[in-house]
Amino acid sequence: MSVQMVLLPVFVLVALTFALLFGMTRTQRGAPASSAPNRATQLADCYRDQFELPVLFYLLIALALPLRRADLIIVMLSWVFVVTRFAHAGIFVTSNDSAPRSTAWLASALVLFAMWLYFALKLLLLI
Repeated sequence: MSVQMVLLPVFVLVALTFALLFGMTRTQRGAPASSAPNRATQLADCYRDQFELPVLFYLLIALALPLRRADLIIVMLSWVFVVTRFAHAGIFVTSNDSAPRSTAWLASALVLFAMWLYFALKLLLLI
């Protein structure tokens, strides 16, 4: 796999993080004090969430690239992970309905677990 193909999902997820950061900043600065707290807190919580599971994703990619273990399966799972993170963030900053948000979070966690399992097996068993 080319480095660009492996890193593109990473860049897309980083773009989501920056979009949430800028949205949070704009909401905190632009809204009157009485209407901002709920929306600002929602965006801040969603932004903070980008430094939990995605950190393990970034670490996996940072290890897989120099070890030459980033293959098509890793890239495809990366895209699935990114899509689930976008779904999670979209639900978080709009309706914030906990049931679909939890489902999106669980999906991203399971995809990330599968990525780490595949990476470990590929690395340790040389598959």
